Amino acid sequence: MASVDDPGVPRVLVVEDDPKLLDMLRTLLTEEGYLVDEAGDGQRGLHLGLTRGYDVLLLDRGLPALDGLDLLTRLRARGVATPTLILSALGNPADRVTGLDAGAEDYLAKPFDLDELLARLRALRRRHLDTARALPLPGGRLELDTRLVTGESTEPVRLSERECALLALLATRPGQVFSRAQLLSLVFDDAEQESVVDTYVHYLRRKLGRRIVDTVRGRGYQLGRLE
Repeated sequence: MASVDDPGVPRVLVVEDDPKLLDMLRTLLTEEGYLVDEAGDGQRGLHLGLTRGYDVLLLDRGLPALDGLDLLTRLRARGVATPTLILSALGNPADRVTGLDAGAEDYLAKPFDLDELLARLRALRRRHLDTARALPLPGGRLELDTRLVTGESTEPVRLSERECALLALLATRPGQVFSRAQLLSLVFDDAEQESVVDTYVHYLRRKLGRRIVDTVRGRGYQLGRLE
């Protein structure tokens, strides 16, 4: 079974209020190798979308509490750029245009073919990976190929390989708090002492400012912002 801490396993958030369809999507996507989080209404979906990192979002359009398009608009306004596929019973061209204009990368009308859904999700992930060599940071960006951090009002800063790996992990899941044990396993798998995590957090703060990594007392670290 895939580990929830394995960064190589794709994570998907499914927001759907039909229990039978949600159960079917959970089973289908789990069998396809995804780690699946789910929400039955838009407010829960918004909370998960803002606090956890995903590789792709699958959103129903007609949701209770908060409509799917409103949910997507709020995520985009908060800087969440995760590729998104809208599922909807509204399938005419005008509805598709409205969904795409709200920030979705793809739109699929219900009822849909399961193989087509999986193919569209794979295509979204491929296109995202093709353009994901630069990770957004609050106040700047991290260029993965060159390991350069560029800020809105600062000179570029080059990171070491380990510094880059640590910052990249935090940046790919900006709302998630990582424990020292998780970071040790995911970034420093050849080290034994959790103190190495604190050391590299210190290095990042020394180069990029103290706010680049936030300490969450009693839990660990999460992405901050460039000063």
